[in-house]
Amino acid sequence: MEVTSAVHSIGSLNFQTRFSQLEKLNNNGTFFLSTRTTTTQNNSLLHGYLHPVNNLTTKNNGGYAINRSSNSKSVIIKSTSSPTSTETSESLSEVEKIKQNCLKWKWKGQYSINYFVSSDSDSPQPNHPPLLLVHGFGASIPHWRRNIKTLSQSYTVYAIDLLGFGASDKPPGFSYTMETWAELILDFLDEVIKKPTVLIGNSVGSLACLIAAASGMIQPDSSETLVRGIVLLNCSGGMNNKAIVDDWRIKLLLPLLWLIDFLLNQKGIASAIFERVKQRENLRNILSSVYGNKESVDDELVEIIREPANDEGALDAFVSIVTGPPGPTPLQLVPKITSPILLLWGDDDPFTPIDGPVGKYFSSLPSQRENVKLFLLEGVGHCPHDDRPELVHEKLLPWLATLSNS
Repeated sequence: MEVTSAVHSIGSLNFQTRFSQLEKLNNNGTFFLSTRTTTTQNNSLLHGYLHPVNNLTTKNNGGYAINRSSNSKSVIIKSTSSPTSTETSESLSEVEKIKQNCLKWKWKGQYSINYFVSSDSDSPQPNHPPLLLVHGFGASIPHWRRNIKTLSQSYTVYAIDLLGFGASDKPPGFSYTMETWAELILDFLDEVIKKPTVLIGNSVGSLACLIAAASGMIQPDSSETLVRGIVLLNCSGGMNNKAIVDDWRIKLLLPLLWLIDFLLNQKGIASAIFERVKQRENLRNILSSVYGNKESVDDELVEIIREPANDEGALDAFVSIVTGPPGPTPLQLVPKITSPILLLWGDDDPFTPIDGPVGKYFSSLPSQRENVKLFLLEGVGHCPHDDRPELVHEKLLPWLATLSNS
């Protein structure tokens, strides 16, 4: 989900500004104001910090297992909380299984990064590249709850909580940037997966994957050996509202964006907004407004978003991300990428609508670049993988098979 949908309505501050004529505007794929009757105005404030997570399953024997790669920065600690019997395991929900079997990796020798790995095959086919799932803003690993089982039947599937999200560290005073997340992804590929990998990202996670693939600006020559392909699910145009594209309608909103930054830098105001957003009913309304399939917005999804938002450091991460630099835009990144790119785009996305500036750019790419394919998913919102997973798998699996055989 996107950061700036969070400003959809600032009800708790009594700013009931309505911009019905600007519905579905998107400065970079991250800003959205709407007065659609399907969204509860006062509850859609700070739309974006709340993002679903994904469910994964893996094989875990329990106990501690510490693995150190040849790079001393990489330390992997296996969780000890896995189920002790088949009966116990079968009684757990998919989200609980994920939490029970996550691993920890020490990034740069100081940050604990939560990740998950799953494969149904003891000996994955050598021509099948591993997959790395990267969540969007406010989400975490369990947002892939409806994809892991299907994908892991043929592939080794990894999923990661970006720094500041999920069960990964949320260091106090940290300045979050898109480039930092891209560097995290590249180091994870290099130190943990150690094979050319297909990156699959949603929303701002997609943008982080793009930056990692166009990684000459971060780690020269790394993308050629680490990134086998890229799958973008409704890619964001920037980390926040500031990635302004050349759209006069968006420029009209600049004073409002500056006001939002000012308010969020007042800790008391930011805390009050954040606490309001974390209320279960507000979260449900927010999620319902960005999902095409309302049945996918269940109690489990609400808790997936809510739980990490209660962690110490979550508020600081939120403020830093919303008020920080937007990072490189897709327009700057895609021309640098030669790896195959698959675009899966929900056509009912209020954050990055296909007829918005970012959507139009991506929809023009297949006719311009041989390495890009695009599929529009009808009636699907901003999180296609959790919204309508069967539609995503229908397009994703054949593309992966072609990639594996090339």
